[in-house]
Amino acid sequence: MTTTLDGFAATRRLILKGAGAIALRGLGVISVSVTPVFAAANDKYPEDAFRQKGAADAIQLLYGRTAEASDKVKLDAPEIAENGAVVPISVSTTLTEVTSIAFLTSENPNALAAVYRIPPGTMPSVANRLKMAKTSDVIVIVEAGGKLYSATKEVKVTVGGCGG
Repeated sequence: MTTTLDGFAATRRLILKGAGAIALRGLGVISVSVTPVFAAANDKYPEDAFRQKGAADAIQLLYGRTAEASDKVKLDAPEIAENGAVVPISVSTTLTEVTSIAFLTSENPNALAAVYRIPPGTMPSVANRLKMAKTSDVIVIVEAGGKLYSATKEVKVTVGGCGG
């Protein structure tokens, strides 16, 4: 009798975990459409790129080349961020064959904030909340079709998020 109850409890836990994951996905708390760039087994965590003080150096270490500005990359960021600890940033693009998206802030202690791998067939749209030390350019790099494209926007920060 105990075995049947133990099996029931295990099945119940599995069902509750699945229902919880579906609810969180529906609320936008978790996303299954993008994964960190270093999550795949053949990718190495880009530690050196995350340590760079300058955006150009981080881009060079991450991709090995420079990006060209493109109006096909839509960067949505506030003109003024009242709290630099949580600055909402999002990017979407009409480019095809997007393989990664990176967020950089030029005046942060470390310029590279996040990098995402975009799986084939996924809508290339990512949102994040960045911590910004002070007023800075936010740069988004989109890798598509083997080329790099960028969009930049200045965000004025009234209260610093990185210790300011």
